[in-house]
Amino acid sequence: MAKLSVELKRYFFEEERQPKVKLANILSLAGERTFGFLLIVLSLPSALPVPAPGYSIPFAIVIFLLAIQLIAGSKSLWLPQGISNSAIELEMAQSVVKAGIPWLRRIEAITRPRLLFVCTTLPGRAIIGSAIVLMSISMMIPIPLTNTLPAMGIFITAFGLLEDDGLICLVGLFFCVLGATLTTSILIFGVAAVKEIIKYIFETFLSR
Repeated sequence: MAKLSVELKRYFFEEERQPKVKLANILSLAGERTFGFLLIVLSLPSALPVPAPGYSIPFAIVIFLLAIQLIAGSKSLWLPQGISNSAIELEMAQSVVKAGIPWLRRIEAITRPRLLFVCTTLPGRAIIGSAIVLMSISMMIPIPLTNTLPAMGIFITAFGLLEDDGLICLVGLFFCVLGATLTTSILIFGVAAVKEIIKYIFETFLSR
């Protein structure tokens, strides 16, 4: 199979496409590397500074389903038919792929099979799946800053899975830790702020 950047460029820019592209059609590019490939494609829009309104939460749901299957040790991917047949606008997909290809090429230049136990053994894939589950949940939270860094963690980790590169997976897991820390901090701050607002309202208006 050719490099992911080559496959995506050919599919989205060198061949004629319908105005909308089904997820199942994109998935057909993956071959035997389904999990890593699809995780990269789904996390890419949120990991890049490219506006993709409306896609973060549905893509995060699919990522969550994929991660659960990684934890369970599944070798083949399963998705509900409704999700497989879901479609996105071709122009939106092209804008994301165009912005993402330079980053894909940079990572492709440094990836190679190494530390295989991280991404090929059941314990390693379970750890990766668990981290991706947490990051996908973070992506579902409709609060600013809770999806970009987690999506970057998923993107990098998935690239390690795609290329059997355990070192890249570890780098991705590091970003997942950063994403979890950021999301947790935002939620804690938000809860504290809401408590203070409620306390202020109670003391100012309701305690009279």
